[in-house]
Amino acid sequence: MWADGDRVFCRTWRGADEGARTAVLAVVPASDHPTPSCLDHLAHEFGLRNELDSGWAARPLEFVREHGRNMLVLEDSGSEPLIGRLGLPMEVESFLRLAGVIAAAIAALHARGLIHKNIKPANILVSRSSGEVRLTGFGIASRLRRERSAPEPPEIIAGTLAYMAPEQTGRMNRSVDARSDLYALGVTLYEMLTGALPFTAADPMELVHCHLARRPVPPAERRCGLPAAVSDIVMKLLAKAPEDRYQTAVGVATDLRRCLGEWESSGSIAQFAPGAHDIPDVLRIPEKLYGREQEIDGLRAAFERVASRGTPELVLVSGSSGIGKSSVVNELHKTLVPRRGWFASGKFDQYQRDIPYATLAQAFQGLIRQLLVKSEKDLAPWRDAIRAAVGANGRLIVDLVAELELLIGPQPPVAEDLSPREREPRFLGVLDNFLRVFARREHPLVLFLDDLQWVDAATLNFLAHAVSSPNAGYLLAVGAYRDAEVEPTHPLTAIVDVLREDGAAVNHIALGPLSGDDLGRMVAESLGCALPDAAPLAQLIHERTVGNPLFAVQFLGAMCEERLLAFDGAREAGAGTSTRFAPGASPTTSWTSCWRG
Repeated sequence: MWADGDRVFCRTWRGADEGARTAVLAVVPASDHPTPSCLDHLAHEFGLRNELDSGWAARPLEFVREHGRNMLVLEDSGSEPLIGRLGLPMEVESFLRLAGVIAAAIAALHARGLIHKNIKPANILVSRSSGEVRLTGFGIASRLRRERSAPEPPEIIAGTLAYMAPEQTGRMNRSVDARSDLYALGVTLYEMLTGALPFTAADPMELVHCHLARRPVPPAERRCGLPAAVSDIVMKLLAKAPEDRYQTAVGVATDLRRCLGEWESSGSIAQFAPGAHDIPDVLRIPEKLYGREQEIDGLRAAFERVASRGTPELVLVSGSSGIGKSSVVNELHKTLVPRRGWFASGKFDQYQRDIPYATLAQAFQGLIRQLLVKSEKDLAPWRDAIRAAVGANGRLIVDLVAELELLIGPQPPVAEDLSPREREPRFLGVLDNFLRVFARREHPLVLFLDDLQWVDAATLNFLAHAVSSPNAGYLLAVGAYRDAEVEPTHPLTAIVDVLREDGAAVNHIALGPLSGDDLGRMVAESLGCALPDAAPLAQLIHERTVGNPLFAVQFLGAMCEERLLAFDGAREAGAGTSTRFAPGASPTTSWTSCWRG
């Protein structure tokens, strides 16, 4: 029997007759009162049973309730969790044999169209006798080829933080896909080689920062005599950006087999460039932002000014639909982590423009929900600070954000002895005090309001009040809007003019179409070819989309889906390490380009 977080594994038997009994592995919640998420994960794993294969997975057999407890029953091959073999560095040959089999199991998983999202030693079962590997722990596995993770508090992010890919934390402005499993594989292999994790941290947010920004010490520097080629494989898996990692588990397994063959034959491994044969058979368009370096730097500089000086700023980001306004703003998430900053966001709706503060309430709800997942010990100072900030006017904020009552308790009615003209300044003052609880030196706040072209008058007044108030403190307000819908007569234009006249810090970032060169880089990196080879297709896409990044991505993806652009595996066999995207039977283009890993 062994435990892993909120799960306990134990071996037992199924079947009434002794001669027909079958050994099984039972997975039960560790607690007598399991959380709903724990039960949901067990049920989800059972739901994947028809997509899992006994050759590489501990396949679920049934999900039952016995003796008052829910139980997931798995096939049992007699394997033990890899975590039981860790703690000391593995011998090189043993490592290479086992690592290659693990990579092959993950490759088989991905071939079924699944992303595990929780690869770690506790979810890798290894047979000591045969060396076979089976994966388990599919409680959060996804059938989607690509999905986005929200920037949740580290305490509630699904998965295991020590092995989690940067994009899975929700703070990297990238989607989660099969390459996220490869990062987790890299952490696992690092631990197998060195006996230690690549990162250790005092608290969850520091660990998130490590995954996002810190380069781990290469295994070869932590273990004397380790072949550099083996260390390089692990470091490529641990690349921060998904496009810089291995693209397939097959590519990892191929390089590990090469290392094993050389080690067995000569006791040494010649250094080589990892990933030379790592050739994906699907089109993956990089999610990094092309041609936006200056704008992103400007936004980050504004945050650093706010975090250093404690004076509020407003940054307006404008551009057409699909130009990438939200994507640029979301690049701030990485910048917030080392300063432990907060990020609150809301999006205006053109059909709710007559509802005052609706979008502001949406943003504040996100803040409160991030607090409510904290332990009582961590929550107490926040509760006290908010109560002190709102004072006798707590009801005003609770009426706006109902979740706040769960934190500070029921609030008494507010005396209505003020005239209508006096009520708005009181309300703005209470909102200001509430916001300052979050906008502090130890944790600055970014308030992002999207689609400002549909802003209501009340929220616009609050925004102007917040960024012009000397007491607002460590607040960066960011507003995005479609420039074609904000004319000189729009209320936003008038408010911005007033703010500038009053000396408030207001900056503007205008996003235009991508240049032909930027689009060429996107196409070249999507297909893994040289810029000159990508130029004809890039020019075609630029002409059709006028440099709009969203439309360009959709256009390129549609070409692949409609077989106007297709992966040609047959050419790869005769071309060594290069493959090609070949055009389909269409008169629209005769473009062809190399696609290599």
